[in-house]
Amino acid sequence: MTVVPGIHQLPVMEAFYTIQGEGFHQGKAAYFIRLGGCDVGCFWCDVKESWDAGAHPTVPVHGIVEQAMQAVTGERPAINDQRSTVNGILAVITGGEPLMHDLTELTRALHGAGFATNIETSGSSQLSGSWDWICVSPKKFKAPLPEVLAQAHELKIIIYNMDDFNWAEEHAAKVDPACKLYLQPEWSKGAAVTPAIVDYIKQHPQWELSLQIHKYINVP
Repeated sequence: MTVVPGIHQLPVMEAFYTIQGEGFHQGKAAYFIRLGGCDVGCFWCDVKESWDAGAHPTVPVHGIVEQAMQAVTGERPAINDQRSTVNGILAVITGGEPLMHDLTELTRALHGAGFATNIETSGSSQLSGSWDWICVSPKKFKAPLPEVLAQAHELKIIIYNMDDFNWAEEHAAKVDPACKLYLQPEWSKGAAVTPAIVDYIKQHPQWELSLQIHKYINVP
């Protein structure tokens, strides 16, 4: 692993090694880094404690990456130790809204350590960092930027009520034709909206279903 110490620090709410529970990479091993700070404010957000960046400790980038390496490999890596590898395991940067922060140094260090980088964002702030996979999940509370939508590999729309299908199509028209399209029930409304999502996908097969399987199997 090669980690170059830097002065850049980021507010980290939590970080953990688990599987990706939703979207295109569902079921894959993934190391999640949840950053503090959000200016979107979804009322149904299940991690509202992430909103206040000041409530979470700031951690140097090299410390974030060292912790990721240790969690994945079981070893405590040394700075500039190039013998360790994580073989392209996903490092998922989420929040909060992670693009409130400059993620250039973090993604550079994660790539240097052998991770593949994946961001989960509403797309409402300027894109920074180098990404192997960009998941944009636009929210009505703060509109996504067109230039972020244009770079999305995955568009994930949360369905809370029937009007959200129109919202989904509005944003599907703004992404690249190769972008993967997902509809995901908002967790508290799952019983009510999942049958409607299934029916919609049957009529519009360009969309796929995303479920939060980590909640069903009770892992982080």
